[in-house]
Amino acid sequence: MTVDALTDVAGLRVGHATRTDNGWLTGTTVVLAPDGGAVAAVDVRGGGPGTKETDALDPRNLVQKVEAIVLTGGSAYGLDAASGVMAWLEERGRGVRVGVDPAHVVPVVPAACVFDLGRGGDFRARPDAATGRAAVEAAAASELGARVAEGCVGAGTGATVGPMKGGVGTASTVLDSGITVAALVVANAAGSVADPETGVLYGELLQGRVSWPEAHVHDAARRRLAEIAAKNAPPPLNTTLAVVATDAVLSKAQAQKLAGTAHDGIARAVRPVHLLNDGDTVFTLATGEHALDAEHPLALNELLAAGADLVTRAIVRAVHAAESVDGPGGAWPSYGELYGRR
Repeated sequence: MTVDALTDVAGLRVGHATRTDNGWLTGTTVVLAPDGGAVAAVDVRGGGPGTKETDALDPRNLVQKVEAIVLTGGSAYGLDAASGVMAWLEERGRGVRVGVDPAHVVPVVPAACVFDLGRGGDFRARPDAATGRAAVEAAAASELGARVAEGCVGAGTGATVGPMKGGVGTASTVLDSGITVAALVVANAAGSVADPETGVLYGELLQGRVSWPEAHVHDAARRRLAEIAAKNAPPPLNTTLAVVATDAVLSKAQAQKLAGTAHDGIARAVRPVHLLNDGDTVFTLATGEHALDAEHPLALNELLAAGADLVTRAIVRAVHAAESVDGPGGAWPSYGELYGRR
């Protein structure tokens, strides 16, 4: 049984840590690999990224597998959440062995952040090591194949997409080959996810699943967005993050190619994208359960196409799952509030 989520890739778990009280509107999401890790890669396209340990994922470098990936709010400050995940992994002897003692490990925990500072009202309210630890503990406590909470949770708690509320979304598919591909995104873009002339989500246009808003509904939505424009300061930085995972056997170079083409999924759902004030970053995890067909050198192509499609679908799901926020840090109506749950 599949749940249309990143956790459909066997062995992966997802945990969120969310805080929304006392000026907070932020959180952290951890993707926990199976014990022993997964092959990982990354592709950064945004002009203002905030990342940690991404150089270790270069195919030319030593590290082959990672135990976890951290997506977090709090801009560069929030990258401290990865320290809590590292500590949790070290306590369990999970990481790169650096000595004869099994306890001597260095967990490699790549991380990327989104900008959400001050969106709850307190600029200094941001994830830290304790937040990261709470998220990895939530992941470890979850059942294999569990559903993944979407919307305003974890790293998507303070996320926005243009003038609307963003969040976390996820999706998966099983290819004809039997290989599973899945994606999880944090939609937090400076660009818009909706066509300004019609209100239709760009991602839904490309999926062929369009439900056109009536003209009076779209007019009301535009008036509502105009009313709150003055309340919100222009977002100085935004970022869409994604983890694309598969149970295929991939080299680091193949995983990096998958991360790169998955960016097309962001470009289909967000306009404009990959700007200087975006930090758009896509990670890839490959758990190595199913080998690609060695007789077909282009067998990777179906994974590349699926990864991009799933990122688009996950962004659409994030937008639909988001809930409106109106607080001391600003007001961001959800797509559901503006156009109804469709």
